This record gives sequence, structure tokens and C-alpha cells, in this order.
Amino acid sequence: MLALFSLLGGAALALVLRPSVSPDQSRYLAMAVVAAIDSSFGGLRAHLEQTFSDRLFVLAFVSNAAVAVLLVWIGDQLSADLSTAVAVVFGVRIFQNVAAVRRHVFGG
Repeated sequence: MLALFSLLGGAALALVLRPSVSPDQSRYLAMAVVAAIDSSFGGLRAHLEQTFSDRLFVLAFVSNAAVAVLLVWIGDQLSADLSTAVAVVFGVRIFQNVAAVRRHVFGG
């Protein structure tokens, strides 16, 4: 529960402060946000399945964001657009987690 409140507090703080991001860094931030959303839905799924662990959630949250940013950086070094691949992989995982949450809440 603390993780959810912290996530919502951070989002509210970002809306109030409106930090600026340079165009060079915006791709990295976008991929980190997509990875963080994936971890959040995974945490919600784990909570509903009663397998949630605070430590595992924080580890997944940080490591998913770091791996996403690292892959985009490697793609930039190789002059390849790996951000699309990262978005597709995490997008599929987000939809899988949302489907599992929906099945748990509404049955099926």
C-alpha cells in the first residue's frame, strides 16, 4: 500500500512541479515510464493474487526501468531504434497484466 501511495505522490509532485526534459533524454524517460507502468500493473496483479512482495515490487520497478533505458541507450550507440522493441515488449506485458487483473476482478 505504501508503494501505491508513493507512486501517486510522485505523480502528483511531477504534475505540480512540471519538470522539463530535453529532447535528447525524452526517449529514455518515455521507456522508463513504460517499464514503470508495467511494474505497477504487475504489482496490482500480484496484490490481487495475494503474492505481492514490497521488495520484489521495488526491485522489478527499478530494474525494469533501468533495463529499458539501457536497451534504448545501446540502440542509440548502434544507430538502431530499440525503443520500439522496448515499447512492444512492455506493452504486451502491460496488456497481459491488465487482462489478468480484469479476470480476477470480474471473473472469467
